[in-house]
Amino acid sequence: MAASFRADGPLCLILLDYGPSLEAVDAQLKHHVAWLEKGFAEGVFLIAGRQDPRTGGVIVARGRKAEAEALAATDPFVTSGVATARVVQFNASFALPEIAALLA
Repeated sequence: MAASFRADGPLCLILLDYGPSLEAVDAQLKHHVAWLEKGFAEGVFLIAGRQDPRTGGVIVARGRKAEAEALAATDPFVTSGVATARVVQFNASFALPEIAALLA
């Protein structure tokens, strides 16, 4: 049974932390969304969303830490200084079969 949940591949969590001004974050939102759409279109991003409460965001990205850090550095939230990014790499060992197929 466990074999059906096996996955393989380096993934990263890109953890965004907003600065004190949500107004400044909102001013960059259009540019950030365009950046996200490009990442999804290129197949790099798998999931993205806001933290709850709204103190930042979380992105699940394919690839290794150095690649994800370089990509995160181009996020308009980061380049404008309204957020900082931290990257955590992990190796997907288990996933639902539907998700594991995306990692192949």
